[in-house]
Amino acid sequence: MVVVEGATLATFVTGTITMLIIGVLLNIVGLGIFGWALLALATHALPFFVGMTMGIYSLQAGAGPFGAAVTGLLAASFTFVVARYAFSVARSPIVRLVIGLLFAVPAARAGYSVTLTFAHLGIPSEGWGEPFAVLGAIAVGGVAWANVSMRIDPAPSPGAALSPVQPPNGVPTTTGGSRRAFVVSPGWRRSKR
Repeated sequence: MVVVEGATLATFVTGTITMLIIGVLLNIVGLGIFGWALLALATHALPFFVGMTMGIYSLQAGAGPFGAAVTGLLAASFTFVVARYAFSVARSPIVRLVIGLLFAVPAARAGYSVTLTFAHLGIPSEGWGEPFAVLGAIAVGGVAWANVSMRIDPAPSPGAALSPVQPPNGVPTTTGGSRRAFVVSPGWRRSKR
């Protein structure tokens, strides 16, 4: 074995090709995260707009940058939570439609703009950019609608009749029919006998 003074050990990780491959992969990951962040922001366009408006107003009123950021974040969170609650307690389909559209329409517009911008980066033809932008608007508007209405059932009405819980199809009951489980609404109280 011959040892040469001043020689550097070339490893696989420091090779030119390896560094190019790692660079390309990190660029793809970075663009994916950037695209996800833009589309996540687009689906929350209404709370973002309310938060930015309150933050800018607070900054102009003298709250300072930290106070304006906190005020904007609280306003955006409050808007989203109140809208989801209003959607869950609303019984009228028209009220639910209005609340859902308040979130879906600005989100669809933002999704259209983001998708059209991405289409201009990757598609040289103007004619193909518009259909992709429309599909992006539909997807982002649908996600915004789902975010408002996700996992929230209408609140049970007071005095609703209790119904027996049904087992899933094909599952035999082992209680022999002597014991029944009932669905209880949150405001229901057992009467004293």
